[in-house]
Amino acid sequence: MPTPLGERVRELRRKRGLTLEGLAERVGSSKSYMWEIENKDVARPSAEKLALIASALDTTSDYLLAGDGEQAEAAEDIAFYRKYKKMDASAKERLRKLLDILDDD
Repeated sequence: MPTPLGERVRELRRKRGLTLEGLAERVGSSKSYMWEIENKDVARPSAEKLALIASALDTTSDYLLAGDGEQAEAAEDIAFYRKYKKMDASAKERLRKLLDILDDD
């Protein structure tokens, strides 16, 4: 029986169009391990592995664990901002210009 963690991982994996194998590759894990996380009531993955899974699914560890009631959309925004913070200045500027174009109301 899957845990809430497993259900969230499966839901986001499918939403992102990833196979179990594809997610496992992104996480650096085996397909069978990812299947166990999604489908069995197993011990929680390590913090490092959980962070890798969250990153691969463009969300946060908190959302996957549902520890703070964080909503999926808010978790995606946080994951997006983390990626943004790692960008160089020119990439950030291009993204800002793109947002200005898209937000032309």
